[in-house]
Amino acid sequence: MVHLLHIDTSPRGERSHSRCMTREFVAQWQQVHPSDTVTYRDLGHQPVPYVDELWIAAAFTPPEQRTPEMWEAIRLSDQLVDEFLAADIYVIGVPMYNFSVPGVFKSYIDQIVRVGRTVIYGTDDSTHGFKPLVLGKKMFVIESRGAAEYHPGGQYEAMNHHDPYLVTVFGFIGITDITFIYVGNDVESISKARTHAIDLIAA
Repeated sequence: MVHLLHIDTSPRGERSHSRCMTREFVAQWQQVHPSDTVTYRDLGHQPVPYVDELWIAAAFTPPEQRTPEMWEAIRLSDQLVDEFLAADIYVIGVPMYNFSVPGVFKSYIDQIVRVGRTVIYGTDDSTHGFKPLVLGKKMFVIESRGAAEYHPGGQYEAMNHHDPYLVTVFGFIGITDITFIYVGNDVESISKARTHAIDLIAA
């Protein structure tokens, strides 16, 4: 039995292609793996706050030295990190906005990429000064991005800062097994995305 963390980041509701695809993906997954469990987080409709000065002070202060105000500033982040670490597989719907990820997802990433929780700096066995702590996980990113050709080899590949960013930031904390499922806004693209998702789940 494995545990999935299902995250949506689009502010749209039923008109969201990424929401539709993540919902179908998780439903199909549960049909194939009925004993697996799912936690859902809706960042598009319930965004998490930006990090602020007190958050930064708390994150970089040893726990035994934190003030009550620091503990309160970092409380939600600790909850998000605990939730993130409890999952074995991530299914995340992330539309492309202005060549990168939505601001609500960047805020979430800033909350969970934490020194001492998901990455360690300055250890003897670290690589380039850091050691990732989130290992053995699998991530599926369902990316909606209209009709433009941002895929590898596409006309606008060089403008795609969405995929490279996610590969970099999640690789930084140890998640290197990332599969992208691309969905556009036309019937053919949506159909291909559904087929791709079904094949991945079956595999």
